[in-house]
Amino acid sequence: MNEPEVIRAMLGAKTIAVVGLSADAEKPSHYVSEYMQRHGYRIVPVNPSVETVLGEKSYKSLSDLPEKPDLVNVFRGAAVIPRIVEEMESLGLCNLWVQLGIINVEAAEKAEASGIRVVMDHCIMVEHRRMS
Repeated sequence: MNEPEVIRAMLGAKTIAVVGLSADAEKPSHYVSEYMQRHGYRIVPVNPSVETVLGEKSYKSLSDLPEKPDLVNVFRGAAVIPRIVEEMESLGLCNLWVQLGIINVEAAEKAEASGIRVVMDHCIMVEHRRMS
C-alpha cells in the first residue's frame, strides 16, 4: 500500500470513477476532481444524490457505470470502504485510491489480498502535482 511505483502507475489512469463526488465546488471531492479533469483525466461521478457533476452524468454505484474505470477514487467515510472493495472485486476493478484522511486498513488489506492495488490516506491532486 502507498508504494511510490503504485502511486505513479495509478496516476497513469485515463478514467477515474469518483465515489462521493459532490456538486458543491467548496468540497474537496469537487475541486480535486475538477483539477484532475483539467489535467486530462475523464471524471465519472458516483453519487446517487446528484444528476451531473463537472459536466458528467452521475451514477448511483460502481455497478451502474457503463464502462470500467481505470481507477476508483473514494471521498467517503472509512466505514463504507469495505463495501466499495466488495463491489470492486465483483466488477474486476483493480485500482483503489482512498483520499487523504480516510483510513480503513482492514479493507485495504482485503483489497490487496484480492489483487486490488491500494493507495490510502493520500490526496490524488497533491500526488499529481508532486509527480508532474
